[in-house]
Amino acid sequence: QVQLVESGGGLVQAGGSLRLSCAASGRTFSSYAMGWFRQAPGKEREFVATITWSGRSTAYADSVKGRFTISRDNAKNTVYLQMNSLKPEDTAVYYCATTRTSSGSDYYTRDYEYEYWGQGTQVTVSS
Repeated sequence: QVQLVESGGGLVQAGGSLRLSCAASGRTFSSYAMGWFRQAPGKEREFVATITWSGRSTAYADSVKGRFTISRDNAKNTVYLQMNSLKPEDTAVYYCATTRTSSGSDYYTRDYEYEYWGQGTQVTVSS
């Protein structure tokens, strides 16, 4: 099993920035994709960003393109989400997730495709 712990959430004013981190521990995989999802009160969990094991390919939800950047450090088993130009609509609990892949070029945008999840970190954008 793999354990994921998110950090970096908090309260920020509209237009500000936050950087989320997700550290993985436990059993490691030779090839795995990672992703970020978020869930606002009364809403379903939605895809935010994903990255391949190689780090060469990423994908983003339309709502965050140009504002958020996902990256990873495989040596540290950590994935990051840099969030700039934050909007009140970004307020949610943010979750990181990981899953084994067939190759280093695979990534996934649906929550049911992931095996392991963190407990989430709250991001609140005030306005």
